[in-house]
Parts: sequence; C-alpha cells; structure tokens
Amino acid sequence: MMKKKQFYFMLVLPLLFTTLLPMSFAQDYTTWDLPEGAIARLGKGGITEVKYSPDGTILAVASFIGIWLYDAQTGEELDLLTGHTNGVNSVSFSPDGQTLASGSRDDTVRLWDVNTGRHLRTFTGHRSNVSSVSFSPDGQTLASGSYDDTVRLWDVNTGVHLRTLTGHTDWVSSVSFSSDGQILASGSRDRTVCHWDVNTGRHLRTFTGHTGWVYSVSFSPDGQTLASGSYDDTVRLWDVNTGRHLRTLTGHTTSVYSVSFSPDGQTLASGSHDRTLRLWEVNTGRHLRTFTGHTGWVRSVSFSPDGQILASGSRDGTVRLWEVNTGRHTRTLTGHTDVVENVSFSPNGQTLASGSRDDTVRLWDVNTGDHLRTLTGHTYIVMSVSFSPDGQILASGSYDNTVRLWSVNTGRHLRTFTRHTGDVYSVSFSPNGQTLASGSRDDTV
Repeated sequence: MMKKKQFYFMLVLPLLFTTLLPMSFAQDYTTWDLPEGAIARLGKGGITEVKYSPDGTILAVASFIGIWLYDAQTGEELDLLTGHTNGVNSVSFSPDGQTLASGSRDDTVRLWDVNTGRHLRTFTGHRSNVSSVSFSPDGQTLASGSYDDTVRLWDVNTGVHLRTLTGHTDWVSSVSFSSDGQILASGSRDRTVCHWDVNTGRHLRTFTGHTGWVYSVSFSPDGQTLASGSYDDTVRLWDVNTGRHLRTLTGHTTSVYSVSFSPDGQTLASGSHDRTLRLWEVNTGRHLRTFTGHTGWVRSVSFSPDGQILASGSRDGTVRLWEVNTGRHTRTLTGHTDVVENVSFSPNGQTLASGSRDDTVRLWDVNTGDHLRTLTGHTYIVMSVSFSPDGQILASGSYDNTVRLWSVNTGRHLRTFTRHTGDVYSVSFSPNGQTLASGSRDDTV
C-alpha cells in the first residue's frame, strides 16, 4: 500500500490527506477511487491515449492514474478505472464495446467491463512497459506490444497466452490488426514496421524507410493500406499486400505520435509533437487541414465512428474534440495534468502549490479544488516548491538549475537565483523568511 501511495503522491496528482479539515469539491470525480487516506485529487493525470467506443457514445482516456470514461456527447465523467500500479499507456475497446483493454507501465494488460467498471482479468508475462493494446476484429484475441521488444497474443475469454512474436530489436510501440484479423502490424523503436501471421505467429514482412522510431501504426478499414507515424516527423503509407511504400506525408515539424484512419478510409489524421493535428487525403497524400490549439504535444488522435468528430489527447493535459469538416474546436475536457513532482501547502492551509514536469507551478484553492493560477518561466521540470512563512512568496527549484521567487497573490515573477550548475531538487525557507536554502545535483547547498 505504501508503494501505491507514493506513486499517487509523487508521480500523478497532488492529494489532500485526511489530516486536513473536510472540504467540498465541485465535481464528484475528484473523490473517485482514491488511495487509502486521500480525500480528493486535483487534476486527472497526464494523457497518453484517447479512444472512442464502437458506438461513439463513450470516450476512453488513458492517463497516469487510470482510465477515464467520458460521455462523448456531453463530456461528462462517467467512470474512472483504477488498479494498475503505474501509468496507463494504451486502451482499446472490444468490437462489441462491452470490454476495454488497457496496457500499462506496470508491465500488465487488464480487461474491464465497460458498463460496470469491474476488473475482469489481468494478463502478465511482459517484462517491461506495455505500450499498446489492440483487439482482433472478432474480439477473441488481444495483442499487446511492449518495451521488452515483443508482441504477445492473448485469448480474451480465458486469459491464456497464445504466442509471443519476436524479431524487433528494440521497443514495440504500437500494434494494429488488419480488418480481417489475419495480419498484425507492429511499429518499433528499431525504425521498422513488421507484419505477422496472427494464426501462426510467423513473421511475414518488414517495412523499412523511416529514419526514426516508428511510434504508431494503423490499418485502413479495407485492410489494403497501412499508415505509420514516426519520430522522423513523417507519416508513411504502405501497400499491405506488396509491402511497397506508397507515399510520404510531410508537413509536421517534429515527431508524429499517432495516426488514425477515418471510418471510410479516405482521410488520415496525425498528431504530433509540434502540437498540431493534421488531416490528409489518403489517395493523393494531399494535406487537407491543420488543427491548432493544443499547447503541448498531441499524443493521440481518434475518429468518432461516424467520422464527424476527431478527438485528440495532449501533453497539455486536455482532450479536445474537433469537427472534421470545418476544423472547428467544439469541446475541451480539462483537469488532466502532467507528472507532479512536489506539492506544498501555504501556512494558512488555504492554498496548495504544485510543481510539475510541465515546467510550471500551479496554485490551487484547497477548499474548492479550483485552479487559481499557473506560474510560468522555468524552462524545465519544477522539482520543489516552498511557501515563505507569511505565505506571500513561493520559491520553486527546477531542473533548469535555477530557483525562482513568485508573488503568491498575483503570480508575478519576483526574482531568479542562478548560481547552481545542476538541477535544483529542493528549496526551503528559514522560519523568519529571510533566508532560502536550495539543494542541487551540483552537490552543493
């Protein structure tokens, strides 16, 4: 239990413990499935993937603390599925929409009942992060790709491990079944895409050409075309039957993390580290539209079953919904945050400060859970935050080797201390507030 508590506190979200006075929160999800001793959460965990249910009514969001289920029409939180002991990398709905699979950094795959949220089964065997999960079209087989360089196939009904597909020489980042369920595609950090015979596990073909890690692979609905997104900033389209490279889609200015075909197979969406989504005409490779608005990497894109809405999950902590035909942004689902490294209460207990891997400090109202302001200026991870004894000043220490002072009431940056030559891990005020101490990776205080 201590390990689980530490994970929630250090790597996911700031938690308010029961030693404090009771408080009320505007949304019930702040109290869902908390670790023992915690009474509320601020934020919902960094986003890694978004997926629509087959009927388009539910949106599943994989995050650092579990899987959030949303009503796709209203954006209302429906459920939070917890049980993994580390962040969730990937989710996949079964074809009938009744079961959800999740792959996690805890090296396991879990199955969940979508209607009740009940945990059904855990698949163990991978020796490292499970980066991607995908159901076969008939829902009988589940594929999982892992940082242990392998793909595993599982019997969904029994949980039995069917076979392990080996051949990649580096992490497997994405897996996808063909529409007939006979072929599995896998993308890897070894810069290749592999095709496998699902029934025998035999390696069929290797697609080469990317000059960077292949982060995402996806079959077109008719199974004739394969798309791959890569750290080389491109999307490539391939002929599934011959292995021939059809075309390269260029325009993103940095890594492409996610690719997804529209239900009719005519359009491809791609999400990138450059914070944009792009739509492409599959037959010609023509760039159709760019969606902008995210302030962080776009980690995942997914079309609604009717092809009218595109969902995107970003490192900026939001899920955004977009009209495909117009490019109009229709809704933002907020509350997700990147990894929180440190939290600190103000002396009067009314304000909570959190330092994050998103390079920011956030201030929160303890009584309501409302986000008050974001303090920006650090250029790397904020590892430590500390209030002055009078609560008027906040100090923050960062991997950018600096310490910053901020006005708590206004959020204004007051001063930067720049003498450290390494990451600043910890900051603390003296009781009279006149002296600040900082500890650094440069071996000094």
